[in-house]
Amino acid sequence: MHFRRKISSLTALVALEAVTRHRSISAAAREIGVTQAAVSRHIAALEEDFGRPLFTRAHRAVQPTAECRLLARALAENFHGIAEAIEAMRTNSKDVVTIGASVAFSQLWLVPRLLRFRAGHPGAAFRLISRDDPIDLGAGEVDLAIRYGKGPFPDGKTVAFSRDVVFPVCAPDYALRHDLSAFPDCRFDLIEQDVPDRSWYRWSDWFAQTGGRSPNAVPSLRLTYLTEVLAAAKAGAGIAMGWRMLLGDALETGALVRVGTVEIAPENGHNLLAPLDRKPSLQVELVKNWLARELTGKASDPEP
Repeated sequence: MHFRRKISSLTALVALEAVTRHRSISAAAREIGVTQAAVSRHIAALEEDFGRPLFTRAHRAVQPTAECRLLARALAENFHGIAEAIEAMRTNSKDVVTIGASVAFSQLWLVPRLLRFRAGHPGAAFRLISRDDPIDLGAGEVDLAIRYGKGPFPDGKTVAFSRDVVFPVCAPDYALRHDLSAFPDCRFDLIEQDVPDRSWYRWSDWFAQTGGRSPNAVPSLRLTYLTEVLAAAKAGAGIAMGWRMLLGDALETGALVRVGTVEIAPENGHNLLAPLDRKPSLQVELVKNWLARELTGKASDPEP
């Protein structure tokens, strides 16, 4: 559609909407940054185009006609939509904070917190890269990363560090069907995350550190992602190793229960990393400080 043939000058329409809202040519002129004479010319051109008056003039104010008010209302709504679309186009990539983390950490810990952050800061924009292979901060792919391990790291500086604890968990119905007081000295169904990263705990590590060993120490179910491991445990498939920070509200809601009272604290932990030689934007700095508080348990909302 050749809309340019069907609508008047956009500059004149902007002037009309401003005059209608302010009921003043001088106030409209100040808002849009032109002279009063220019605004008056725009209104006169529109009245000639429409073939009818748009305002009634008084000494210190102008009153829009009923038809003018309807047009101004439609213009305001559409100008607002145009402004939002343009703002989105103008958004600089530095305004979007890109965070990298493992699949499990993203889904079970990070995403719920980012959603709460955005609820209090609607203008915040995030891009989350979730994968289990290492994310290189030096490549510029992310602004911040949360990585399990122990520093120092060659591509980033540790902003915050938090150790986790590990303990067995299972579904309540599984606990009812088995005598958990005998764990680990009898046969149980063990669920394990099957990953090549040796810093991530397996059941063999658990038994080596706790000094116990089940006759059926070989897991009966190995899954790629921790999210799958916990889902299988919640479904009653067996006992999984639960990382306290990654269990979410599963213990509070009763979706999972602890098996015994023994827990281990791995030497490695969750690290919030920032690039070594990159000056962060104000938004990245804000999110970095907030995430550091969340990770270390000193959580509080950042100043907007």
